[in-house]
Amino acid sequence: MKIALTGNPNSGKTTLFNAITGKIEHVGNWPGVTVEKKEGDIKSSLNPGNANLTVVDLPGAYSMSPYTNEESITSDFVKNEAPDVIINIVDATNLSRSLFFTSQLTELGIPVVIALNKSDLNRKKGTVIDTPLLSESLKCPVIETVATGGGKNGLADLVDAVITVGTGKKKQAALHVRGAKNASTKEEVEAADKNRFAVVNEIVDQVERKKIDSSKQTAQDRLDRFVAHKWIGIPIFVAVIWLVFQVSQAWVGPPLADLLVGWIDAFYGLVEGAIGENANPFLASLLLDGIIGGVGAVVGFLPLIMVLFFMLALLEDCGYMARVAVVWDRFFKKIGLSGKSLIPMIVSTGCAIPGVMATRTIKNVRQRRTTAMLTPFMPCGAKLPIIALFAGVFFGENAWVGTSMYILAIVVIIISGLIIRKITGDTSQSYFIMELPEYRVPSIKRAALSMLNRAKAFIIKAGTIILICNAVVQILQTFNWSFQVVAESMPETSILASIASPIAVLFIPLGFGIWQFAAAAVTGFIAKENVVGTLAVTFAITNFIDVEELALVSGGSDVMTVMGIGAVAALSYLVFNLFTPPCFAAIGAMNSELEDKKWLWGAITFQLGMGYVLAFMVYQLGTLFTAGTLGSGFIGGLIACVLMVGYVVYLMRKGSRSAEAKLSKVA
Repeated sequence: MKIALTGNPNSGKTTLFNAITGKIEHVGNWPGVTVEKKEGDIKSSLNPGNANLTVVDLPGAYSMSPYTNEESITSDFVKNEAPDVIINIVDATNLSRSLFFTSQLTELGIPVVIALNKSDLNRKKGTVIDTPLLSESLKCPVIETVATGGGKNGLADLVDAVITVGTGKKKQAALHVRGAKNASTKEEVEAADKNRFAVVNEIVDQVERKKIDSSKQTAQDRLDRFVAHKWIGIPIFVAVIWLVFQVSQAWVGPPLADLLVGWIDAFYGLVEGAIGENANPFLASLLLDGIIGGVGAVVGFLPLIMVLFFMLALLEDCGYMARVAVVWDRFFKKIGLSGKSLIPMIVSTGCAIPGVMATRTIKNVRQRRTTAMLTPFMPCGAKLPIIALFAGVFFGENAWVGTSMYILAIVVIIISGLIIRKITGDTSQSYFIMELPEYRVPSIKRAALSMLNRAKAFIIKAGTIILICNAVVQILQTFNWSFQVVAESMPETSILASIASPIAVLFIPLGFGIWQFAAAAVTGFIAKENVVGTLAVTFAITNFIDVEELALVSGGSDVMTVMGIGAVAALSYLVFNLFTPPCFAAIGAMNSELEDKKWLWGAITFQLGMGYVLAFMVYQLGTLFTAGTLGSGFIGGLIACVLMVGYVVYLMRKGSRSAEAKLSKVA
């Protein structure tokens, strides 16, 4: 039996999908979380008869007449794939809005079972819904469910109703809406929709009794006057992000990381003792420094990342992230985007790939492409080890480093969006409509599962892509072009050094013109975690958490000159890696969503230029403020930056002239 799971955005649809299948899909308080259909079998505890029940989680939709791309996915699947049963998730706290979509589903001739979700919230408010009367009015079964709760949550009854309806011979009757059956023209559809609203409101008046007057302000409404305020909401957002980083990168994360690194060091010593002194030096170095040391250096940051993911999951679950989209919507409108563009960017804080894919929910082509192009600027999970490394080593684990990177990312996105709008000559207006979910106590269990799921992906990546890259880096660093082993005192004669050194020259104006840093930046395009892994291999560091060990690498006790660079250059290197093109997999996702090679190469070039210019400004201005002089390579870097900025200005003027010509033609 194929079961379609449908419902309005934010009705608890994906949460219910996870509850009845046992899967861990991303859950968020905004439309567009489910950007494509997801499948899963109903778990055995809810299916004692072991029936073949496959559930398809479809994107949220308000109507079967699609307006957005995600609504098109839902509409096409229900109409063309012929599911055996439709489970329609109805938000019990917003019955009138949800039943409009329900009434359309009952007209398709497919058995429908209503999951009256969030019933627990209704009970807290004192709202009573006459479920038997609602079932009679809709002519289909209605089951009260609590997708987020345990115990008697109605899920077993829901599955039983699905099996009963799906295997039954009796056809369900459709809810009658005058004019809906034969409506074809726009005027007829609009008239039918008015009649549909009237029918739905009549049903709601009969079955629902509310204790709280919805016309009066609630405590949550009063809280939103501050949290979602157009000005006050910004410092609140900064404070929240600072607290998240302070907890994950300074208070809770480092002690856990110290514990994990201790285990990795112990394993390193165990393997070193097991292979003995008679082992082949190259193979021993490859295993110990290239694989265990390189991968261990990346995995050592896993506790910091897990704590960060856990806290972000709590923010999503409590309803705060939806307010963030509202706060920043007014700024995004200035650049031709909307708060909906912020949703993929928030998703990309976990990984840029699903973030880029989430842009497909944006209907306007230019806005969708611009968002896909700018989304990788948000620091993703793969970039967190880089932030943690440089914040911990050069800035004493200060939370302002990570917080400032997120704030800088949003500022860069807004400026970049304005530039792209000027280049494309776009003058269209953007609109953003989103229902704000109720605040709720976040689920520790769901946050923990989300954290573990992301940690699993991180470990798999560390054990595959990063392991292979570190092994290759170790091999290239061990041999010269004559395939002779390089002396420890002459690492600059290695294959890796000869490849990276010409690239390092380009980075002199940025403060890190050292071949090891150039090599790490290049491998970072394969996977951003490789930046940390490559630095670990090239500098023979197994423990980035222990600052004392890092001080030995610099030949002294001054940690401000670790690995040959100072704090200003370290900040420049951090900015460069965060704002240059993402990993190859994310670029592949950009290619899929942009659907235009010109846009793809333009996006990659723009990202490279943005990262270079920002890093140049950070290093040169930072050196001027801290040392009273400009950094090395200033003239060459300035010429490069002026050429890049000049070309962008030329394209912006060209786009503006094109837009003026279009407006004149229309006039």
